[in-house]
Amino acid sequence: MSQASHSRTANRPFPALRVMALCLFVPLAACQTGTGQQLTALDTAEGSTENIASLSAVIQRSPNDPAAYNVRGSAYGKAGRYDAALADFDRALQINPNYYQAWANRGLIKRLKGDRTGALADYNRAISINQSYDAAYIGRGNLYRDLNRTQAAFQDYEQAIRLDTTDARAYYNRGLLYQQQGQHNYAIEDFASAISLQNDAPAPYNGRGLSYLAQGDEDNAFADFNQAIKLDNEVAESWANQALIYERRGDSARARKSYLQATKLDPSYAPAREGLRRVTS
Repeated sequence: MSQASHSRTANRPFPALRVMALCLFVPLAACQTGTGQQLTALDTAEGSTENIASLSAVIQRSPNDPAAYNVRGSAYGKAGRYDAALADFDRALQINPNYYQAWANRGLIKRLKGDRTGALADYNRAISINQSYDAAYIGRGNLYRDLNRTQAAFQDYEQAIRLDTTDARAYYNRGLLYQQQGQHNYAIEDFASAISLQNDAPAPYNGRGLSYLAQGDEDNAFADFNQAIKLDNEVAESWANQALIYERRGDSARARKSYLQATKLDPSYAPAREGLRRVTS
């Protein structure tokens, strides 16, 4: 799908929150499935010790280059070293206060650390500097979702899409909002757009599969859940979703096996535990 066709999916209706959820359409075991996974801008491979060391060497050669600090800060973030990341973003912004990428990156790290007020201020600053910076809208939209400000989150994802973003997160997260409202046709389109932009992540396949299931399309749902497992077989939600299809088809043995795998990967994952109880009772 081209960027142009992606951008035409904006301007869809999104009503105020209604009492409607996926739970009205599928068993309880699936209601929470697909909501915990997220596409992320953080790639842990880029936060390797070797990569950080090479970036530090760049900073030694160019100690007043804000881009160098911004890149190393991102690497620290990807490695989970949030305090070091914040220090680098702070330094980048000291050198160049209009470096909007560093504002948005610092907002992401603050959000991950639980500083929502600080994160919102940083995202707002990034957008005030560059109103066409799609990543800042997506990041702020994710923060708004954390704050249950659903309408504001939708508007930010919508703006990123209007800007012809190639970031799959905008479509994936907007798809989750449509799914939450029971607008599964729109959700399926958005998950498909996310897949076309990032086809190696299980999250949009799980999301699309749930919307297919809500529409009674069990075969396409099953195909998506299986693809999610193929892409990453260590995601509990994917196994629980697959198990749900087996359970609905009356194949308790396969359902039990998949639910067991999900509980091994995440013993706290309620849909897997509840499903396992159902098929072993």
